[in-house]
Amino acid sequence: MNKEQVIFSANEAGVRLIRLLYCDNGCVIRGKSVPIDSLANRLESGIGLTVAMQAMNMLDNLQPVEGMGPVGEIRLVPDPQSFVVLPYAPHSAAMMCDMIALDQQPWSACPRSFLKRMIGRAAAQGLHFQATIENEFSLLRPGGDGGFKPIDVGLCFSSVSMTAAAEVMNDIIAALEAQSIDIDAYYPELGHGQHELPIRHTPALRAADNQVWFRETVRNIAYQHGIVASLAPKPMPDQAGNSGHIHWSIWDAAGQTNLLYDAADPYRLSPMGYHFIAGVLSHLPGLLALTAPSYNSYRRLQPHFWSSAYTSWGPDNREASVRIVSGLWGHAPESVNLELKASDPSNNPYLALGGLIAAGLDGVARELEPPEVTLIDPANYDDDERAARGITRYPTSQAEAMDALETDSLLMEALGSDLSRSYLAVKRSEYETFAAKDLDFEIQHHREKF
Repeated sequence: MNKEQVIFSANEAGVRLIRLLYCDNGCVIRGKSVPIDSLANRLESGIGLTVAMQAMNMLDNLQPVEGMGPVGEIRLVPDPQSFVVLPYAPHSAAMMCDMIALDQQPWSACPRSFLKRMIGRAAAQGLHFQATIENEFSLLRPGGDGGFKPIDVGLCFSSVSMTAAAEVMNDIIAALEAQSIDIDAYYPELGHGQHELPIRHTPALRAADNQVWFRETVRNIAYQHGIVASLAPKPMPDQAGNSGHIHWSIWDAAGQTNLLYDAADPYRLSPMGYHFIAGVLSHLPGLLALTAPSYNSYRRLQPHFWSSAYTSWGPDNREASVRIVSGLWGHAPESVNLELKASDPSNNPYLALGGLIAAGLDGVARELEPPEVTLIDPANYDDDERAARGITRYPTSQAEAMDALETDSLLMEALGSDLSRSYLAVKRSEYETFAAKDLDFEIQHHREKF
């Protein structure tokens, strides 16, 4: 969609306000709204934003990051290709924005521009990425005592849970379809009130935009039903955590051939696929800081939780870090893909996907080989067996993951100085705050932000 089509579509839909959104270093979705009569100008010049916002954490505490204080401004410039009329907000539409410096160049601390750079890095090698994020979320009813209870206590994949969620899920799916976001499946998950709604893969930038629309849609539609939808990793400490598994495939420049597929391989994976897995595993400790970045994330990434806790890979192994997803019958060449388990919806999808691409491309460039395949839960090996197989434990806290990111020169170079400095400062400040508070404080703030 171009600018003229956006203006026409907005007027045809009776839009009054257009939300100009971005996802920040705290992984919170923020933005400003503009009226319809200024849309044409805003499509050209954007709207002003203080540079300090990229130093703001998820608790709205500003961090002392050089160059990101009260002096200085950027522009939030909307991408017409991301335009959607919002089915859950009357007379409203939205677009995702790039952060543009006053010299009209992408701002060096913009997460969306970072993903664009990594997509460009891949394109320079003739590689085209398709991706999606596979979300779980918890549906909770507010109680009179100020607490929250899951809307159902059904079993995994239970039809009882489908019944409990039928009305709100119908409206969520309809709202996604209205925004041209196709679902791939739906089912209740293991946790009480927990539901999973995978959406279809798209080119990587659209996949990241779709994740923002997904988060917004699920929470807004649930709100209309008097329900709180939380995509936090662990909104209920005694229940299964919410994942945001990243699925991806790599295609040729024409988008016609899935470069991950090899019919001759036992697991139907190409040499490039193995190199890419090796790159991801090599950088996974630091990559976690981008894919599972919140304090609450590390309650989920535990052994035997089906969320992965060790650097490992395997075919359809749901306890491995990277799973080779077996292809659909009769469609294996186009459907074989890879899945990163160590990811959740509290991440900034532009940083998560950009970091994943950077890590995997490093494996391809250096022709890295992954360690031996893991065909059991890696937690079932003893320490000596894991060491012999090159399987290591993840960082077990947000702080450890941030330290691993800072020492990963490849990821730090890919992010660039301004984005990496501000991101680390924001996330470390969150860790310090939550580590000093109790569990209720942690759950409340993660439940409400994601």
